[in-house]
Amino acid sequence: MLDGVKLITGNSNRALAQGISSQLDIPLVNADVRKFKDGEIFVQINENVRGAHVFVIQSTCPPTNDNLMELLVIIDALKRASAAEIAAVIPYFGYARQDRKAQPRVPITAKLVSDLLTTAGADRVITVDLHAGQIQGFFDIPVDNLFATPVLIKYLLSKNMGDVVVVSPDAGGVERARAFAKRLNNATLAIIDKRRSAPNVAQAMHIIGEVKGRNAILIDDMIDTAGTMAESANALMKEGATSVLACCTHAVFSDPALDRIAASAFNEVIVTDTIPPKHQGHAAASKITVLSVAELLGEAINCICSNSSVSSLFA
Repeated sequence: MLDGVKLITGNSNRALAQGISSQLDIPLVNADVRKFKDGEIFVQINENVRGAHVFVIQSTCPPTNDNLMELLVIIDALKRASAAEIAAVIPYFGYARQDRKAQPRVPITAKLVSDLLTTAGADRVITVDLHAGQIQGFFDIPVDNLFATPVLIKYLLSKNMGDVVVVSPDAGGVERARAFAKRLNNATLAIIDKRRSAPNVAQAMHIIGEVKGRNAILIDDMIDTAGTMAESANALMKEGATSVLACCTHAVFSDPALDRIAASAFNEVIVTDTIPPKHQGHAAASKITVLSVAELLGEAINCICSNSSVSSLFA
């Protein structure tokens, strides 16, 4: 057990927080996190945290605004309870897709969220697979952007799939796919040329690379409505792929994602628990595999608390 270190969670990631707690052998702080009848969030820390190094585990996943506000209120409560240092562990960083002005008169909400976290009292942020890496620069406090790649690679290697091609669903994900392919026994690489006509609306147009007779693994950082991924899977099968798997870190699964996955050509969709799974009981459940990042985050917390390098986790 790490001396002087405490873990606390809100309502968005309790299962993951329990996993990290078990990994580090540190019990979760007893806290009352609830809503008043009018929707206001109330937090009370029920034990002493004075002088402690506290890690707040909370994804800002749907309901995004509730979970974000809950995180901010917990941080404020800890600051007023005289915690020595407060680290926000945000496995899924909501609003990360609003990282720039892509259109006139729109906000850069990722920057706003970073300012809110800092103002609330966060001294450090730990997150997993930021949708846009430059968001780290929005903060004036340390940010550790971990990658779930080691967790996904370990699982895929255990499957002994044979001839594999790693596929990026768009040009923007080529760097991620190339790094993934290198670690997956130097698998070959393919790219899908995609045209997006509107947000959450995409159509696969052309596949660059050889996929015929190979096991295709689609790589992305998140699956939201699954339109891009389902369209890509169908295109890969038409080009003669033996099987199609999807690997992503964040299972947002907004409607109608699960219906699309169930009806798609996917043999398996592999995700992590940065967002609590919500596919149980759905027809898509048989295709979905959930891997935990508790060990990854626990190791990061351990490295930070022992003043060790976390560079080994950035792979």
